[in-house]
Amino acid sequence: MSKVSIVGAYNSKFGSLVQRNRETGEITDLKSIYDLLVEAGRGALANAGVDAKEIDGVWVGSCAPGLFANQEHLAAFATEIDPEHLRFKPMTRCEDACASGTVALYDALYAVESGRAKAALVVGVEKMNLLDTKGVTHALATCSYWPEEGANAVSFPCLFAEYAKGYGAHYKLEGEPLARMLATVAALGYVNGLDNPLAHFGKGGPSDKLGLVTAEAILNLPAEKNPVIAEPLRLHDCSLVTDGAAALVIMRTEDAVKAGKKAVEIAGIGHVNERLPMSVRPNMHELMAGKEAVRRAFAEARIAIADVDMAEVHDCFTINQLLSTEALGLSQDGRAGYDYLEGRFTRDDAHCAVNLSGGLKAKGHPVGATGTSMHALLYKQLVGEAIGATLTRKQPQIGVAFNVGGSAVTNCVTVLRRVK
Repeated sequence: MSKVSIVGAYNSKFGSLVQRNRETGEITDLKSIYDLLVEAGRGALANAGVDAKEIDGVWVGSCAPGLFANQEHLAAFATEIDPEHLRFKPMTRCEDACASGTVALYDALYAVESGRAKAALVVGVEKMNLLDTKGVTHALATCSYWPEEGANAVSFPCLFAEYAKGYGAHYKLEGEPLARMLATVAALGYVNGLDNPLAHFGKGGPSDKLGLVTAEAILNLPAEKNPVIAEPLRLHDCSLVTDGAAALVIMRTEDAVKAGKKAVEIAGIGHVNERLPMSVRPNMHELMAGKEAVRRAFAEARIAIADVDMAEVHDCFTINQLLSTEALGLSQDGRAGYDYLEGRFTRDDAHCAVNLSGGLKAKGHPVGATGTSMHALLYKQLVGEAIGATLTRKQPQIGVAFNVGGSAVTNCVTVLRRVK
């Protein structure tokens, strides 16, 4: 089986790319889903130094463009990235909730590994802010098990609150201890986001203006600034409703090296599904499917967690960052919160930094683009072109992306290794 590498990447600015009229409620789109898709695709091709005519197929990750932006059949629009050279090329949209971008990468990877394609373009995109809060909540709820969850007004904060309650009860951390751990995770995301010029909550943003760089600052917010969303999760435990896109160019590692590309090899992947209904899962205090995805990815890459320099993990809610940290093996089960309290996983960490981008908490979470963004920013770090915070101790060689779809249902773990 041919090894495959990322040879170029691009990440758009993330944010609420609309203008709202407070009096009328009218929303003006400042950058459409079409603009974002084309911008990211062209940016990745330029970064890779690859002409569109060399691309044998385009895979587009997007979670719910029909609900968010009234556009199903979105992949076809990728032709507009370069109409002359991409017309008549195969284009496919991939959907796996918040893991749509990574699943698009995996499908493109399979095409290149098989030899069916020599080079592929992967774009992740989502336009979420054309809807109001009620509309966004409904669109995301369709990624739950609708008969038992979405149809009964069980939103995603409610679903991950079940993990928070299960984790707290299992490890006897209910109340203030768990709240402090979760606030510490949020603060780390905000701190790293301040150095990311593409972040939704970056310099000059709400977290910066409120000085939310410590757990204490978050815990001391008045209730109206940090209300309970779904007990025990508060506003600052939740990721952002974000517009944005990211893209990758991949090809066989052998071809990339011959062409003198800056290559980062996809050394191993784990793509594992949990049962969709939360009601049938054996426990609510660990990511069982996530742990299996980690095992498979690390086995394929022939690495251990001690080899990993940096990780981008799926902090859709702060509790999931704790669970993901443990699933990766960076912390023992039940100990991740204590490790964060002790100051682990920062850019100065002696072993592995987590979410140097600011994560979904600060960088933002345009659901279909999140997976591609994780890979794009890890790629940039690994080739020495970091966007945002960097490791202080050394140039990283191995990074891991841990992208989750739905209520920890789709679990995607990718090991990326710099090609020397």
